[in-house]
Order: sequence, then C-alpha cells, then structure tokens
Amino acid sequence: MIHIKNLDAGLNVFKALGSELRINIVKLLLENKEMNMKELASSLGITSGALTSHIKMLEESGVVNVLIEHSGHGNQKICRVDADKILIEMELEDSEKDQNVYKVDVPIGHYSIYNIYPTCGIATSKALIGVEDDSRYFAHPDRVNAEILWFTKGYIEYIIPNLLPVGQKVDRINLSMELSSEAPGINNDWPSDITFLLNDVEIGTWTSPGDYGDVRGIFTPDWWFPNWNQYGLLKMIEINKKGTFMDGLKISEMDINQFEFNYSSTIRFKLMVKEDAKNVGGLTIFGSSFGNYNQDIQVRIKYSPM
Repeated sequence: MIHIKNLDAGLNVFKALGSELRINIVKLLLENKEMNMKELASSLGITSGALTSHIKMLEESGVVNVLIEHSGHGNQKICRVDADKILIEMELEDSEKDQNVYKVDVPIGHYSIYNIYPTCGIATSKALIGVEDDSRYFAHPDRVNAEILWFTKGYIEYIIPNLLPVGQKVDRINLSMELSSEAPGINNDWPSDITFLLNDVEIGTWTSPGDYGDVRGIFTPDWWFPNWNQYGLLKMIEINKKGTFMDGLKISEMDINQFEFNYSSTIRFKLMVKEDAKNVGGLTIFGSSFGNYNQDIQVRIKYSPM
C-alpha cells in the first residue's frame, strides 16, 4: 500500500498516474499479475524503448516493481504492480494554525466509563483482549491499548483532555472518528442509530448504514478474522454557535454556548446505542491500526478569551 499523507508527498504518484498510457500499463499488470517488457510493449503497440521511461516513472513512484529474471536467453525485466492500495489523506491548509486552536487525539481504549451489551469485543493491533462477547474484558488493563471495540447496545464515554490556557472559553468542538454498526458477523446493510452526547446532553444522532466487511480494511491487521468488522465510515461532528453538524449537515439545535465550556471544564463525550432506538444495530469504533483511516478519535477545539 502507498500511504500519501499530504498532497506534496504524493506528487510522484500523481505524475506517474497522470498519463493514459501509464494507466493502461497498470491495468495490464493487474489483469496479468506480471509481464515482461516485451509483452507490455507489444500489448500497448509501442516500442520497448518508448516503454522504458514510463516504467521507470511508475517504478520510482512505488506503483510498479521491476525484477530482473535470469533465463537461458539472457536477462529480462519482469514488471508487477507493487501497490494494492493507494491511500491519500487530503488535509486543507489550516487557516487557524496557532490562532487559538487546540488539537488532541484520544485513543479509543482510553474511555472513562462504559455500559455495554453483547455482541461485543475489544482488541489491540496484535490480539483480542480476552474473548468476544464478554463485556468484563472492557475493564481489562490492556484495554488502554485497544485499536478496535464493538458492542450491540449501551454506551462508552471519553473524557476529552482540556488543556486550554487559563481564562479561555470554548467556541467550537470538532470530533472525527471512524464508525460502523455491529452485526453478528458482518452485514453491509445493518442500520444502527448512534447517539452522541456531551456531558450527558444529546447533541445528535446518526444512523450508520452497516457493519462493513466486503473487503479488508486498509489498516486492518493480517491476523484479523475475515468475517469480522473490517472498516467504517469517517464521521466528523462539529458543535459551534449555530448548532451541531455531522459532515457539514445540521443534526440538532444544540449549540456550544449552552454548555459554557471554559478552561476549567470537564468535557465528556459519549457514544450510545439506545435500547429503545428504532435501529438497535450496535457500534464499532476503529482506531489507527484498524479500518480505512489511520487515526483514533481526533479532537479540535477553537477557543477565545472569556
């Protein structure tokens, strides 16, 4: 996998794939698994000399790997696609950088309280913690290293570290996390109503479409079971002076001023699947070593003088 963490770092890959001919090279290699230079040139209707520069660009970008194979007829170059996935993280320029913005990542195993029901489970990047469907293991000491957790109903709560300077108040909170439902096994069509709360006040509900397992998550470790949760959807919650928003769409009228958060406040964030919800389809939270996004719960707080 090629992991591009910013647009500048991905320039070589973008250039390599910015040609219809080079895209056709990649398609041929994906179809045939590997081809030598002569076979590629013949299939593309170009000379081996013309092909060389294109292969070199694809090789330097990490998209294609070229191996020298020795045979009775001399050496030949064998080409293969070297990247099964390309992940691009696009982050906008932070116009508020160093302007009263506080950022922190909350690992998913660093919850403060919970009350959950099976099906459920918790795991680090290397192994399950205990056994599945036994909620007692959510209290295991290793849970601080958890990279994925799931349950059918109940809640889990995190304390957001508040390190704002003295005399400051909170103007906006942004939270970003990878979530899905929790079905027995996997089911891409398994809706679940997931409710979000700040300090026990509901700020909105989102219906997760399913518990995804059609393909392995980009960061999901190799040891993970193929018929279990593989990846989720990246969801972004913002609560500001105008209300609460999910991925830019307003989901409630709860605004940040109603909480009166300041530098001395305890800020608690809870994720809940209610027992009486229309869709009791569970919740899975993915950490940085699982799913399709290399992150835990990312928090961003904008503040100003009181």
